[in-house]
Amino acid sequence: MFEMQFCLMENKKMMVCRKFFLLFCNLFCSCAIFAQETRNLPDKVHHAEPLYNDLVRDLGARKGEKEFNLGAEIKNRAAGQDFGYLMEYEFAPMDRLGLEVETDFIYAKSRIADVPSTNQLERLRLSSQYSFYVSKEKATTLAVGYTQIFNFVNGGTAFNPFIIAAKNWHRHWHTLIYTGPEIAYHYGTSKTAMNWQINTSFHYTVPNTDHFFGVEINQEISSEGIHTVLHPQIKLGLSKKLAIGTAVGLPIGGAENRLSSFLRIIYQL
Repeated sequence: MFEMQFCLMENKKMMVCRKFFLLFCNLFCSCAIFAQETRNLPDKVHHAEPLYNDLVRDLGARKGEKEFNLGAEIKNRAAGQDFGYLMEYEFAPMDRLGLEVETDFIYAKSRIADVPSTNQLERLRLSSQYSFYVSKEKATTLAVGYTQIFNFVNGGTAFNPFIIAAKNWHRHWHTLIYTGPEIAYHYGTSKTAMNWQINTSFHYTVPNTDHFFGVEINQEISSEGIHTVLHPQIKLGLSKKLAIGTAVGLPIGGAENRLSSFLRIIYQL
């Protein structure tokens, strides 16, 4: 009888020791995996991303990041109004590389009796972006990218290589320049035209939040001259995954100097 009680006590001790050992192993492995993943994360500098001419993906993107955007714009013209809508899906298949698919729709409301209103898919954009330089010490990121644009309304395509340089100043002040040529080819006439895009932005991020406000300067240089639009803007981070931003377009040069408004909804997947 004594031997049976002794054996039962020993078995219980062995079971407790075994459970403790397994728990310890699980905790150790979890900590080791977490530490390894943390060590392997590449450096990334947080830059305020402009709302109107946004980036393909965050600069210094990390593998697995995904985002979905919805946008709407209203432009006033002498002959009517343009209501633009966009949908974007962007993701990072590997560290520092971002890919994006964007569709642009337009509803052109005519004010002229003989000219009908139209509603159609305007453009398809396929973009890539790679951050080749990321420095936390200098709070600077440099990236290159390319966008292929298919124009369904005008019947053509456009080639748009670009380079991005971004730097933070005193943590909450952000500057960014996004520039490159856009070479447009028209199928019907077999003609090629080129303009140069220069998009500069200045932002201030509110400490300990995902809010910012600032201004985006969008310039287009072509054979017709320089067309500049200022986009004062504000972004509100509603949660860790959801943000909303709005901007007002203030044209400085060009054929039509009329106000526009833009809204963007950003959702991190």
